[in-house]
Amino acid sequence: MTIQECYTALGGNYDDVIGRLRSERLVQKFVLKFTDDGSYDLLISALENGNAEEAFRAAHTIKGMCQNLSFTKLANSASALTEALRGLDIKAADGLLEPVKEDYKKTVEAIRAYKSSNGLE
Repeated sequence: MTIQECYTALGGNYDDVIGRLRSERLVQKFVLKFTDDGSYDLLISALENGNAEEAFRAAHTIKGMCQNLSFTKLANSASALTEALRGLDIKAADGLLEPVKEDYKKTVEAIRAYKSSNGLE
């Protein structure tokens, strides 16, 4: 699997990220680091514990990372969740976590497949 195929699988925009980072090596470096970030786990636990402020920060971090990496699908769902949580009202986020979960899972699966197919594990 190429990095471009990985982007297709995760619903991203490779042309956009390569235009920003200018190097496939840099794109790969940051894509591979994405799965090490703890923001998603923090988001889930904050929502489970009713901590709207922490959930907002985690969703905002995910949105920002995804925008920088041009992970378009996850960036869009994380953005919707971020905006719903901006007022620190957990109820406003109802129904918006599931798309983030689905998009995150798809993103991580594509990155793992990329790692595996290129011996990067």
